[in-house]
Amino acid sequence: MRQGEAGGAGPDMTEISSQKRTSGYTEIDGHRTWFADPDGVGESVLMLHGGLSDSEGMLDALEPAIGDRFRVLAFDRRGHGRTADTDGAFHYDDMASETIAVIEKLIGGPTHLVGWSDGGIVSLLVALRRPDLVRSLVLIGTNYHFNGMVPMTPGDGGVPEMLRARYAERSPDGADHFAVVLKKSFAMFAAEPTLTTEDLRKISAPALVIVGDDDLMTLAHTASLYESLPAGQLAVVPGSSHAVVFEKPEFVGQLIRGFLNSPEDPAEMFPVRRRSAVRKNT
Repeated sequence: MRQGEAGGAGPDMTEISSQKRTSGYTEIDGHRTWFADPDGVGESVLMLHGGLSDSEGMLDALEPAIGDRFRVLAFDRRGHGRTADTDGAFHYDDMASETIAVIEKLIGGPTHLVGWSDGGIVSLLVALRRPDLVRSLVLIGTNYHFNGMVPMTPGDGGVPEMLRARYAERSPDGADHFAVVLKKSFAMFAAEPTLTTEDLRKISAPALVIVGDDDLMTLAHTASLYESLPAGQLAVVPGSSHAVVFEKPEFVGQLIRGFLNSPEDPAEMFPVRRRSAVRKNT
């Protein structure tokens, strides 16, 4: 299914980027939402950006590694990037509902989800609520519980100026609204998500967990995420932070490409954690 074939008005195609990326606006649950879709061939991959950020950064970093093999889509969630905010608070469950609506309208079937930070949390929630829409998961710098993240506040220097600048360049709400988005985001970070390892064990989709070795997520929390996912794989990227996608885009892109090419077929010469699964398949 191509965009505009399901639910609501069709997309307003407004621009073509230098990477020949078709982008524009479409109605998602009655809200004007920015999206990008090359309308290419191959299985679809939906990029889900992090909190306080936008889709274009992820696309610029990762699309070169997989765009020749996959149809890479993205959208800006409410209050992020080129999509206007509403008066409501931010909640991950609402973001998951928004994402499900995007998948149903723009893709119309199962897709690979590549989520960074908040986008990874949303990916987990979508996989739990609608496993029929998820081929595989790539979870980058992702926590499943709010206590897995190193504490930070808006005023401690933890919000890079780059995020403010990108918001000012893109947001239809104007640069001054960033303070509102920041407040709503940090309220959510302090109380959500609240998934458990038992919840994670219900996710059957193949999953690649990627984290910087100096990330906002503790390595212990990341290890428990990986260990709880029945079909999980893990990559800890040395010399990188929570911004691993942008610090080492070529390396991360190749990790993702290799995984997406065969998400259900990891190398298994001497498996330990996956030993029982290997025995079942032999």
